[in-house]
Amino acid sequence: MKIFPKSKAGKITFGVLLLVLAAALLKFIFIPMYWYLSYRPQEGDIVFQSLVKTKLLPKTELVRMIEGITESCYSHCGVVVKRDDKWYVNEAIFDVHDTSLFTWIVRGRGAKFDVYRLKEEYREYIPEFIDALKEFQGRPYDYKYEMDDEYIYCSELVYKAFQRAANENLGQLVKLGDLNWKPYEKTIRKYEQGEPPLERAIITPVHLSRAPQLKKVFSNGI
Repeated sequence: MKIFPKSKAGKITFGVLLLVLAAALLKFIFIPMYWYLSYRPQEGDIVFQSLVKTKLLPKTELVRMIEGITESCYSHCGVVVKRDDKWYVNEAIFDVHDTSLFTWIVRGRGAKFDVYRLKEEYREYIPEFIDALKEFQGRPYDYKYEMDDEYIYCSELVYKAFQRAANENLGQLVKLGDLNWKPYEKTIRKYEQGEPPLERAIITPVHLSRAPQLKKVFSNGI
C-alpha cells in the first residue's frame, strides 16, 4: 500500500495536508490541553471566555453584540462543578447544562479564559451555590436577556444561583440604555421583535466579573 506520493504535485499536496493536520492538532488539542493542565479548578470557580465568532456556537451576531455592548472581551461565563470526579462547566448556552471543562476551553477563542474565585469569606456558600444551579437545568437560552426564570442566559444563571445561595447580589445590574447599544440596534430589534428595551436591567458577564466577592485567580491572556 502506497503512503507517500512520488510525484512533485502529490508531495506538495501531502505536505499541505500534514501542515493543516498539525495546525488543527495544535489549535484544538495541544494548546487547550496545556491550559487545561495549567489551571487548578475548584468547585464554584466562575470562568469567562470569548466565544468563537462562528455560526455554530452560538449565533455570531449575538457574540459580537454582547462584547460590543459591554465593550469587553467577555461574551460567555459559567460555573465550575465536579461530577463523578470529573470537571465540568455548568453553563447556559442553547440551554442550561454541564459541559466538560476541556470542551469548554476548546470552544473559547484561542482557548483563552479567565477564572474568578469567591473570596475566603464567601466560600462557605459554595455548596449552596452549586446546589442552586440545579433549579435551572434544562431551561432554554434567553435571547432577549430578561431576568425572569423561564429562559436563562449565561451570566444570569451565575447571578441567580449565587443570589439564592448567599442572599446577596453578585455583580451590578445595569440598564441596556446605559451600555453601548446603539451600534447593535438592528440585532437587538431582531431578537426583541420590537423597540430596544433601554430600561431593561441585565447582568452582563463583565459586570459579573467585577463583583467585590470575587478575585481573579487565573488568566491565559484573554
